Amino acid sequence: MLLKASRMAGRRALKAVLIDLSGTLHIEDTAVPGAQDALNRLRQASVAVKFVTNTTKESKRILFERLQRLNFNLQENEIFTSLSAARSLLEQKQHRPLLLVEDSALEDFTGIETSEPNAVVIGLAPDHFNYSTLNKAFRMILDGAPLIAIHKARYYKRKDGLALGPGPFVTGLEYATDCKATVVGKPEKTFFTQALSDLGCSPSEAVMIGDDARDDVGGAQNSGMLGILVRTGKYREGDENKISPAPHLICDSFPDAVEHILQNLL
Repeated sequence: MLLKASRMAGRRALKAVLIDLSGTLHIEDTAVPGAQDALNRLRQASVAVKFVTNTTKESKRILFERLQRLNFNLQENEIFTSLSAARSLLEQKQHRPLLLVEDSALEDFTGIETSEPNAVVIGLAPDHFNYSTLNKAFRMILDGAPLIAIHKARYYKRKDGLALGPGPFVTGLEYATDCKATVVGKPEKTFFTQALSDLGCSPSEAVMIGDDARDDVGGAQNSGMLGILVRTGKYREGDENKISPAPHLICDSFPDAVEHILQNLL
């Protein structure tokens, strides 16, 4: 796909690249071919790099260790997760959450008071998405507890194929309680703004690379960034037609996206 020059008109020099993780750099314990070398090439350019993820299956520490085992060159403090954003909101509002997340993600909420919960927080929690737990959340919301969605992804990619994300469960609770969830992860504008906050650049000086047309690319572009969609992970043919404006660029994989940035955006 050709670079749309009009999209670049009036843009300042690129200062930051935000990179999705699951589906873009890796799928579970398998790296996207060439992704490690491509990340190393990108790091040699004069641009800040940050990793932004909606992954809620595991804590930031566990995710970081997984990426280290796959030989990715990154630091734990370069990863910004929707779990981090959710924790910030809980602290700000002083909520005591019923946490519907996997046990491997709970350490990111260490120190948050959870006794006598007065808010419902939902991430991806296959082990907890049963009738009893969801019904408890339903009753709490009916009694006035806010519903907080760490994100609302419809599905994600596993080694054995596509799998339901938290979105359908959040939407079910919204439907049953006639309320609207507060969403903290991608594609929310505040998530991207927070991710850029310590990089010293504005959205117009940043680009996002991801495999999710709506949450990665659409969210980034609605925040004022450029978005590059990669055809790996959860990507399905025609995803690019589900968002407006269309992606700045569509690439086969992360290494191709990096090559485009190095050749055309710096």
